[in-house]
Amino acid sequence: MSTRLRIALDAMGGDHAPDMVVDGADIARERCPNVDFLFVGDEQRISALLDSRPALKAISQVRHTADVVAMDAKPSVALRAGRGSSMRLAIDAVAAGEAACVVSAGNTGALMAMAKFVLKTLPGIDRPAIASMLPTMRGDCVMLDLGANLECDADNLVQFAVLGTVFAQTVLGLLEPTIGLLNVGSEEQKGHESIRAAATALRATPLARNFHGFVEGTDISAGTVDVVVTDGFTGNVALKATEGAAKLIGEFLRRTFQSSLLAKLGYLLARGAFNKLRQRTDPRRYNGAMFLGLQGVCVKSHGGTDGLGFANAICVAVDLVQHGFNEKIRKELALLQESLQAAAAASGTDPQAVAQ
Repeated sequence: MSTRLRIALDAMGGDHAPDMVVDGADIARERCPNVDFLFVGDEQRISALLDSRPALKAISQVRHTADVVAMDAKPSVALRAGRGSSMRLAIDAVAAGEAACVVSAGNTGALMAMAKFVLKTLPGIDRPAIASMLPTMRGDCVMLDLGANLECDADNLVQFAVLGTVFAQTVLGLLEPTIGLLNVGSEEQKGHESIRAAATALRATPLARNFHGFVEGTDISAGTVDVVVTDGFTGNVALKATEGAAKLIGEFLRRTFQSSLLAKLGYLLARGAFNKLRQRTDPRRYNGAMFLGLQGVCVKSHGGTDGLGFANAICVAVDLVQHGFNEKIRKELALLQESLQAAAAASGTDPQAVAQ
């Protein structure tokens, strides 16, 4: 019999909580039959929802709290005043070993601040990064950082490359994912000093065999590489621009097919193909941004998602736990440190200077 995993859920996080959270858990229950749930939040509201889902109720526990982190709360304020909130108690359950991971659709900044404070970062990781999957012409890719760190040095970018590589191996099933540093051009002399230093450092690590070099914004959707590494400022702008472009194209298509009777007829003939396109680009399919680099698995669901999107976030968290994501990160970081030390010994320099 397989070992059961307990997932801690911030039941009050998100625009449509707790209904969306309970719906998502019920969908995830069918996909991941070895999972139990710890719902943290308003016990009366959660229990009422569970009563109509006996199969889910049988594998669930509710931990009551009336405190909720507001979606517009500042991270520093949430960290100080939200110790009894549903978000904080769900994270605490992971730290205490009561749950294998935590999933929340709540305030992103507050979740990152609390998770970093409670779970701490893995040895060898200076800052955690937010990563997510994006659709491309070749399949899916991983992109990080998406907003946790607005400014990054070369060391941070190299660490993000390690995190992204292991994530692509774990969730996308890629044996040798290729890596690219997002830049303003593919030429070696392009970009600011830290990104050029990161490229130099990566070529001195075991990741060098899969390091593609610099990639541009158009390479993201083209699927030029499997892992796109950048700082949080650039990554967040690129992500929002991509989401905006997708919505714009969708709106253009809608208007075009409503423009005339002949256009409407054309849509009816091509409806099957457009349904496949809609499914391929459905944002719920890519819901769940991962906080990588923490001593515990923490997944952030989009606040406005529905039950299906939240279920996808839960399943990503389960994948990370079942495939020993953090243990793989520790091994890769050890190899990275060994390679930096070897490079430093060969050049007679400080190991830290190799990444600079």
